[in-house]
Amino acid sequence: MAWIYLVLAGICEIGWPVGLKLGWTDEGARPWWIVFAIVSMTASGALLLWAQRFIPMGTAYAVWTGIGAVGAFTVGILAFG
Repeated sequence: MAWIYLVLAGICEIGWPVGLKLGWTDEGARPWWIVFAIVSMTASGALLLWAQRFIPMGTAYAVWTGIGAVGAFTVGILAFG
């Protein structure tokens, strides 16, 4: 179950930079995307905390940042060019 929490934390880690990207535009702020980013940050941190109860900290952090970095990179290319 801890690994599921960790993967979900990594997926949430992808959500917050996307939310920030969509939340600030040339036309001004889009508050719902900012809320989405904050919720994603909170969920990511909470899920990582739960996963670290059973997975060593270094392993959990490496997997979490890996999923977040590769995911944000991929979403950035596919969604934003």
